[in-house]
Amino acid sequence: MAQTPDEPLTMTVHSLPTPDQASAVSAAATRRGRWKMIALLLVCASPVIASYLTYYVIRPEGRRNYGELVQPQRALPAWQGTDVQGRPVPLSSLKDQWLLISVADTACNEACQKHLYLQRQLRETLGREKDRLDWVWLRTGDAPLDPALQQATAAATVLQVPADELARWLEPAPGHRIEDHLYVVDPIGNWMMRFPADIDPQKAKRDLDRLLRASAFWDRPGRED
Repeated sequence: MAQTPDEPLTMTVHSLPTPDQASAVSAAATRRGRWKMIALLLVCASPVIASYLTYYVIRPEGRRNYGELVQPQRALPAWQGTDVQGRPVPLSSLKDQWLLISVADTACNEACQKHLYLQRQLRETLGREKDRLDWVWLRTGDAPLDPALQQATAAATVLQVPADELARWLEPAPGHRIEDHLYVVDPIGNWMMRFPADIDPQKAKRDLDRLLRASAFWDRPGRED
């Protein structure tokens, strides 16, 4: 019905929110934003979480891991090593691959040579999956690398590193030296496992097989350019 000229105009006045109401609305929006951020992080991390759950929690046939799990895990350090050509190489650049690491003085005694041979053999026995695991020797000391040893480790990543820095990252089992173990680093760059001294190759291979299977749906060979 149309308004007649004699009828007064009417207006509706809406009250503005009080400062308390505005603060409550802002706080609610902040909480929603935080939950969305957490959800996004969980989505991004879910493949990694799932693979670790598969390995650590859902243990088929009741088998237990042979290697000792490192808690808390330790990220690759920020310092650099030196390759056999004398070039600086950041340790963080080794990420995006599984790493099987040995540590020894450059002189490389019998135990060192045994570890290097075992690393190569373990990698080769992985078959098609071997390209997802890098064989790494972190060598200490200032002696030059013997040419024969350099040739024998041509397929490995060999980096000269400071022993004191290395000791702040990797840690041996009680009663052992840092050189007594082989160490496993995941593709995210975390040291997460230490194999026992006097390692059993068959049991170590079983652990590596299981790690690679558990991470197969998110981990791919090679590193990002």
